[in-house]
Amino acid sequence: MPDLASVNRMEAEGFVALLGGVFEHAPWVAEAAWPHRPFASVGALHDAMMQAVRAASAERRRAFLNNHPDLAGPEARARSLTTESASEQGSAGLDRITAEEAAAFDRLNAAYRARFGFPFIIAVRGRGRAEILAVFEERLARDPTLEEATALEEVARITRMRLDGLVGP
Repeated sequence: MPDLASVNRMEAEGFVALLGGVFEHAPWVAEAAWPHRPFASVGALHDAMMQAVRAASAERRRAFLNNHPDLAGPEARARSLTTESASEQGSAGLDRITAEEAAAFDRLNAAYRARFGFPFIIAVRGRGRAEILAVFEERLARDPTLEEATALEEVARITRMRLDGLVGP
């Protein structure tokens, strides 16, 4: 695991190779953060990456959110998630759901996408299936603007955990 000083010295290509997968299918986030080196902390690096997402056009942010997989959805059942997503969903037991739970996730995923136009995003580490389903139901009733902001905050939680696993202090 490289330390922050090493990351700060990286050329753009190496920086993006290391950090391009932190944000789901979005190496452009690392590309946008690279010019802001040196970072005083891993938190500052993460802040620069999140700023790139927040500063993106509404269309690009929407495409970014749509790059995230459905929870316990078809990609998970086909085992075609990114390594990071598979690990995260597995940590919450979403890779070991019953047929009844699969039907509930499929119903909620479809309703959520129909309402908001992007998949439900939640940091699942440390949460169980029942809690995730309850939060899923609760967030379906939200205002779309608030829900997009919540989805981005969940992305921030997920990506900070990923970043902490890639870069040492």
